[in-house]
Amino acid sequence: MSSTKLDIQFEEAVARVNAHKEPFPADTLLKLYAYYKKATNDYGRPKSKKEIINAFKTNALFQAKGLSEDDAKQAYIDLVTNYFLYRK
Repeated sequence: MSSTKLDIQFEEAVARVNAHKEPFPADTLLKLYAYYKKATNDYGRPKSKKEIINAFKTNALFQAKGLSEDDAKQAYIDLVTNYFLYRK
């Protein structure tokens, strides 16, 4: 199965996030979580041991509910690109 340009850019953005050692802001993490779950078609329940974190993750997924897989991939790529471009 050949990867599209979007798939390759998405995989590179995921690798960039995974390689980043500093903590991300909470709002950015929640968006990354939601976009990733939508992009990978993973609709499993959040698995944090803390109910409040699960609630925030569920809310983030709800906010991203209208996105297609490709739209979610692009949103993830854009968020990562802008984060690294504008961070101090």
